[in-house]
Amino acid sequence: MNRRSAAEAALAANTVVWGATFVLIKTALRNVSPILFVALRFSLAAVVLLLLFGAKARRQLTWKSAGTGVLAGIFLSAAYLFQTLGLKSTTAPKSAFITGLASVMVPLLGSLVYRIRPQVSEWIGVLLATAGLGLMTLEGPVGSMSRGDLLTFFCALAFAGHILTLGRYSPQVDFELLSIMQVTTAAACAGLLFRRVETPHLVWRPAVVYAILVTGLLCTALAFSVQAWAQRYTTSTRTALLYMLEPVFAWATSYIAVGEGLSGRGATGAALILGGVLMVELKPWDTRRHPSG
Repeated sequence: MNRRSAAEAALAANTVVWGATFVLIKTALRNVSPILFVALRFSLAAVVLLLLFGAKARRQLTWKSAGTGVLAGIFLSAAYLFQTLGLKSTTAPKSAFITGLASVMVPLLGSLVYRIRPQVSEWIGVLLATAGLGLMTLEGPVGSMSRGDLLTFFCALAFAGHILTLGRYSPQVDFELLSIMQVTTAAACAGLLFRRVETPHLVWRPAVVYAILVTGLLCTALAFSVQAWAQRYTTSTRTALLYMLEPVFAWATSYIAVGEGLSGRGATGAALILGGVLMVELKPWDTRRHPSG
């Protein structure tokens, strides 16, 4: 297996872990306020990464590498803050699929960064995904998108920014330092915000402890170290496409664990989102090489 194949296999493994934790997080949020939960999981991950990579990272630290890690961490913290807040008022499957819109946004935002007009397939993909989003979220009159759905949409934007940042800079910065900086920045942002934007509460139930341990160790410390390493060997667009596996696992886990699925209309919307993503990633009508991958 070459490095690109190994990197993409590792990214796909990330989606299994992330997709399986939507229900776990939603259950934990019954006993812990959302932003406090984000602060706890990222703080645990930061401590673990500092213990593992701290000595090596200090020798690699420069202003440029630190700035790259902080930028990635800001996008990461915004994504998880929006996602966690959104889960309070939307379902786990809907949250997962709306988050999946990040895969459509990556090549479009990348085209803005590289100043290249979006291709025909990208415009069609965006229209398909937007129609799918409407079917999934507009349960009443037009414009009835819930607060949770809207927050999760902002989460998707932030995740797209995070993927593009790693895609641009991960070949230039050692993954150990990048992992520490982005996770530590996200922990600091959540720690500074939780008292200002919510009324913190925490009940130490087993579900809360389990969720913090699983998301802190596996979904954060391990997964984002894997991503920082893997994006050295593959493109942002391929990373985004692989991450579309996440809502599939989230939907399956949610259905198996608590019987929470999507209606026929919601499933149709989800299919349109997936079709839009594939249209953007495969670019069937334009074979020109795109700088975003």
